[in-house]
Amino acid sequence: MGHWFHTNIVEPGKLPLLLALASFVLTFVITRTITRLIRAGKGPFRNVSSAGGVHIHHVVPGVVLALVGGFGAVATGREGAAAALFAVVFGIGAGLVLDEFALILHLDDVYWSDEGRKSVEVVVLTFSLVLLTLGGFSPLGVNELTGDERQNRGVFVLTLAVNFLFVLLTLLKGKFRTAVIGTLVPFVAIVGSLRLARPGSFWARRMYRRRPKARARAGLRAYRHDRRWNRAVRRFQDVVGGFQERSPLRVGHGRSDDGPPDPR
Repeated sequence: MGHWFHTNIVEPGKLPLLLALASFVLTFVITRTITRLIRAGKGPFRNVSSAGGVHIHHVVPGVVLALVGGFGAVATGREGAAAALFAVVFGIGAGLVLDEFALILHLDDVYWSDEGRKSVEVVVLTFSLVLLTLGGFSPLGVNELTGDERQNRGVFVLTLAVNFLFVLLTLLKGKFRTAVIGTLVPFVAIVGSLRLARPGSFWARRMYRRRPKARARAGLRAYRHDRRWNRAVRRFQDVVGGFQERSPLRVGHGRSDDGPPDPR
């Protein structure tokens, strides 16, 4: 195990990336645990993150830590104790920021709402991409080229262009997650680009406008796909993000209007 770790992680310079990923996941888990305890009114945690009556979301220190860790990592390189330290700092900051990704996206405190599920989705997607990178995958299939093919600029550029085209087609067909994963695993993008587009996507609006049978097939396939997977995805998000919990308590971490309490 030690030999494998040194050969595949330490020697290629991937240790900072592994430390950043570990601190990222750990920070997200700890943050979600604390916010769920605050929401339920349990434990020693209280909503003390305020200054001058203004609530400070944890995305704020997250941005600061991510900037410190990112600039520090660029300045120190990929080796040494300093690089490892800044990788951990960056991972902590990224975990805090992406835990409130939905808040940044909607410019509203949607932490416990359905819109807040986007934060969990982005965290899982980020974890998957970094894990693939640790596994040796490179953007647009560069890792699949031999040394001679990389030296041949024509083959290199053509490979990048073709794989990018598949990713772009997948994105135009409304399959964002598939397109993102496809940047590291080209086969996923190829499959996504060849299958029917999702209803409402740019591709469906343009290409299926005069093809009622294609529109019907696309709608039926999307319905079956969503019916099969959405329930499992929501259950996973409920377990990870705590969306199933309900509490009448208000501890000052939600909306300040007279609507339903949002006691995070």
